[in-house]
Amino acid sequence: MLNQTATRRLPAEWEPQDAILLAWPHNETDWAPIIEQAEQIYVEMISQITRFEAVIIAAPEVDPVRLRLAAEGIDLSRVSLLSIETNDTWTRDYGPVTVLDSGKPLLLNFNFNGWGEKFPANKDNLVNAKIQASGVLAVKQQHIDLVMEGGSIEADGQGTLLTTSHCLLHPNRNPQLDRYQLEDLLASLCGISHCLWLDHGWLAGDDTDSHIDTLARLCPDDTIVYVRCDLPEDEHYPELRKMAEQLANFKTSTGQPFRLLPLPWPQACYEGTERLPATYANFLVINKAVLVPTYQDPADAVAIETIGKAFPGREVIGIDCRALIQQHGSLHCISMQLPHGVLA
Repeated sequence: MLNQTATRRLPAEWEPQDAILLAWPHNETDWAPIIEQAEQIYVEMISQITRFEAVIIAAPEVDPVRLRLAAEGIDLSRVSLLSIETNDTWTRDYGPVTVLDSGKPLLLNFNFNGWGEKFPANKDNLVNAKIQASGVLAVKQQHIDLVMEGGSIEADGQGTLLTTSHCLLHPNRNPQLDRYQLEDLLASLCGISHCLWLDHGWLAGDDTDSHIDTLARLCPDDTIVYVRCDLPEDEHYPELRKMAEQLANFKTSTGQPFRLLPLPWPQACYEGTERLPATYANFLVINKAVLVPTYQDPADAVAIETIGKAFPGREVIGIDCRALIQQHGSLHCISMQLPHGVLA
């Protein structure tokens, strides 16, 4: 039995939100060769999000971003621009993880080490403190001396956490901790009482050591959507088949099997000879809608339909992410939700 802190709860992504946190792409990042394409995806994303909630944007220079958004007809009353330097734009992994402590939001600021010191993270690791200092938040922040990225965990809001052993137990994260010690920490920090560890699943070109948000996602009503490869000749086929088998054996906290919805397998995407980690699992849930990455692929429509089944009553909006995937990520990777009660 996990040593659960009953006063804390890690809310599900589909619970009410105040805002989405983004970091604007700039020429000092790896986006530089395709900066215009990347910015256009951000514009489209912000245009959709601001229909439903606010957006907070960290950017080294805010004036050009404000002018760009105004020129695109974005409702700037729903946008907060903060002058903050970043190494890159993957706020899912260095943005704050919000828990509810006795019903009140509390931001957990975990250490970010560039996915196991693969990439510089000195600026990104300071973003949360700078957002706190800006005054846009109404809640406190707690620094946690633990390496963890938001993309490595999925929560259902009822004490269940889904993650991958390859990432969370990787020696480049917290080598001093084993599975049981990590479970105890997640129980005390986030109120987790039911940990599900996926031991299989990966995507070629992935820099994150198999983040769960590229493979399988918790959804309402004990549902999991997951990537499925039906091509025996594909290099992913053996591992993703084992992942599907493990998911089929998972049980909810009440001992029931999950409702499993397979996502289609997009055609292989390449940058030169390097295969890219294209996945439909990297969708973003916002108030009353879900933003789904698309790749101008015949499977796009099936992915949108499947995610619609997992989130009935929400508008499902496809966003062309072919430029994003060139940097090995997609919609969920570049965003972090801030639940209701976080903004000042």
